[in-house]
Amino acid sequence: MFLRRIRKRARGESYEYWALCEAYRTAKGPRQRVVATLGKLDCEEAEAGWEDIETLLEGREPRKKPVQLQLGDDAPSPVSNPERWELADLGSLRVERSRDFGEVYLALALWKRLGLGKLLEQLLPQGRETVRWGDMAAVLACARFCGQESELKIAESWYEGTALEDILGIEAPCVNDDRLYRALDVLGRRKDELCDHLMERYQDWFGVDFEFLLYDVTSTYFEGQAMANEKAARGYSRDKRSDCKQVCIGLVCTPEGLPLSYEVFAGNRTDVTTVQAIVSKMEERFGKAKRIWVMDRGMVSHANLEFLRSRGARYLVGAPHSELRHFKSELSGKDGWTEVQAGLEARLVQHPQRDDDEAYVLCRSIARSEKERAMLDKQISSLTIELFKIQTSLHRRASKELEKLQRRIGRWLGRYPAAAKVLRAELIYAKDGSAVGLNIYSDLQAGQKAALSQGAYLLRTNCDQRDPAKLWRWYIQLTQAEAAFRTSKSDLGMRPIFHQKTERVEAHILVCFIALAMWRSLEMWMSSKGLGTCARKLIEQLGKVRSMDVVVPIRKGQSDAILRIRTVEKPDEATRNLLNHLGLRLPNRNQMTEM
Repeated sequence: MFLRRIRKRARGESYEYWALCEAYRTAKGPRQRVVATLGKLDCEEAEAGWEDIETLLEGREPRKKPVQLQLGDDAPSPVSNPERWELADLGSLRVERSRDFGEVYLALALWKRLGLGKLLEQLLPQGRETVRWGDMAAVLACARFCGQESELKIAESWYEGTALEDILGIEAPCVNDDRLYRALDVLGRRKDELCDHLMERYQDWFGVDFEFLLYDVTSTYFEGQAMANEKAARGYSRDKRSDCKQVCIGLVCTPEGLPLSYEVFAGNRTDVTTVQAIVSKMEERFGKAKRIWVMDRGMVSHANLEFLRSRGARYLVGAPHSELRHFKSELSGKDGWTEVQAGLEARLVQHPQRDDDEAYVLCRSIARSEKERAMLDKQISSLTIELFKIQTSLHRRASKELEKLQRRIGRWLGRYPAAAKVLRAELIYAKDGSAVGLNIYSDLQAGQKAALSQGAYLLRTNCDQRDPAKLWRWYIQLTQAEAAFRTSKSDLGMRPIFHQKTERVEAHILVCFIALAMWRSLEMWMSSKGLGTCARKLIEQLGKVRSMDVVVPIRKGQSDAILRIRTVEKPDEATRNLLNHLGLRLPNRNQMTEM
């Protein structure tokens, strides 16, 4: 095997690159073939290399390098260097420092194009620190974007396994857990400035307006006692980890799912008590514009709606399921319904017991009705089996422990609450007062009521819009906030939290928020280029691209030397097409070092 410098000419321009070649024997004699292309050399000026990495990340064209000419000189040829031949020990050729490149390169490109690097340069001017805090913030955000779970793992293994050291110029020993923790503390104080900047960047990049704001709440739990965190408490856990302390997070985002702001609440705080705090915070920062707040029924209370109306705010919220009892006649009627989409109807109604400016939207879905009916049937079947067990035991042996029997029946009724509204169970007593059986029957009226409300839900709004189809579409955008929470937890690794101090926990959530902004921006970027919105697939595809050092031992006279070529492997056709659609360019020129 040997290295060969190959020269090509296309469209009047010359190209040179190194190729790793192999000689082999055939029936017709010795032949040569190219085993691997190591990258272009002396490329056209528009092509960028490692020295132009900052330009590539920001999506700008690399500057053409001026050539100083002497008086009387002719214009230089695209390839002016004579051929250079080196005697190489290809038996000792090796590849070193193979590193993940594509995933972190994409993360840094998003970081740069959101303008976060320049913002932090202004907010965090360099002082006595060895590494800029803005650069450490970029490492934290990129690691979270790539799904890393902890700062300790970043410092111990992840960072040195990526090409960030080559791209950012920060040596691996400088990225230690102490510096990462201190970077969290510094970054956590800049939450409001970062949120304001992201809002402006969304407008510039995607033309997003902020007429609608979606608000939802989730929780994330701690590993450990979290004794030093004043907000850590046990409460309703969306992660099914009621054994752990948690904090609640209220997220405000656009209908596209772009995160705008968030607040961290105590883990035992209910959703309905967070609304006034988050609305006041948003109005304090962005003014009292007449935005439309979209929230689910867990946020609804009389006090909250009065609060929104008093501030001139518009809202579209889900109403409690119990409110459906006021609309029995409308639910059973066949007229006045508008088909929103296949299998879903909606109609605008007025509350029969209220005279105000609110409008109510009744919605009913065939698919949801079938699902709820199947769930109810399953509960009824399970509850019936358990009640018949009690009945069988009483037939065998009467019992005077009436209190114990009532608790046993109540326990099963509590386990199946939907079925308990339909099934009735009454003890049968003997003359001596002992229980000898159980009378199990269905409440026909309750069953009809349950069947009527299956698949139905109610929305209420004070907006001027009165088209039920459009109001339903506004409300269904709330799924974007739910999807943002799923992305934060599943893809970005927001849970569990290992930090214990209140300020550091909030800084951890801030980094997750920034990574979510990068993720959602990538989805919007992909959508604008016709690539769909599945960011996960794109990240997996680009994650296959790696960088490496090709080490070639060469002999120079009586001494030996090493030619080290830092290069990015050539992506496959599918990855190249994705990069071309996004307008992302990888460094094409290699960086060579002779030692």
